Amino acid sequence: MNIQYIAISNNQKKKLLKTIPDDTILLKDDDGDLVLNVATYIAYTQEKEKQPIEELLGKESLDLNVEYIVFN
Repeated sequence: MNIQYIAISNNQKKKLLKTIPDDTILLKDDDGDLVLNVATYIAYTQEKEKQPIEELLGKESLDLNVEYIVFN
């Protein structure tokens, strides 16, 4: 399983949860980390025609070739 870890602020976590409320795409775990399922996120971005995470963090910070991205 390929996982990318990205450190973000609490304010950025709150913005992400508001932008992507679907827990099949972005899940908040017991530690407060956000876990992004990359495959479902890609499908979401194609359907909605917007990229909320890239808009918030920048395209260069994400590796969409991994299975999961953990924002801590």
